[in-house]
Amino acid sequence: MFFTRTIILAAFLAILVLQVESSFSGGSGGSYNYDLSKMSELTKLYNSKVYKVDRMRRPLEGTSFQLGIISHSGVRATLADGSMWLVHKGKGFGISSQTVVVDARHMGRDWKIVETKNFRGSKTISDFVKAGGTDYSLIFDNCHDGAGRMWE
Repeated sequence: MFFTRTIILAAFLAILVLQVESSFSGGSGGSYNYDLSKMSELTKLYNSKVYKVDRMRRPLEGTSFQLGIISHSGVRATLADGSMWLVHKGKGFGISSQTVVVDARHMGRDWKIVETKNFRGSKTISDFVKAGGTDYSLIFDNCHDGAGRMWE
């Protein structure tokens, strides 16, 4: 009985890891869409001061629930002009970095605020991207790790 439960649990965990890994890929398949395409717009955004930050979490793609690390996380940064940008990371999210910045209007309703912090313009978007890190690893450097570094 114990042996059977152990095998079932191991199989379930293996399937779950595959589901988590595939959901972090975003299903992009190497297709990238850009909110800003001009280098001057990107430079301006990356140098923009961040005033308010919301730590955000949502269910993994293809699921309707969150259970601790079985979720996706990032931070939503509010700039002086009131615009909001989601900074998050995942496998296949970017080209030179797996931490990306997207206009918050692309966030679905399933994103929820975990906590809020006021940075009073002491950080820039580029600080959050750097803290997120360029590489992605499901075990060693995933979205939760990147969001945690951004939060600090």
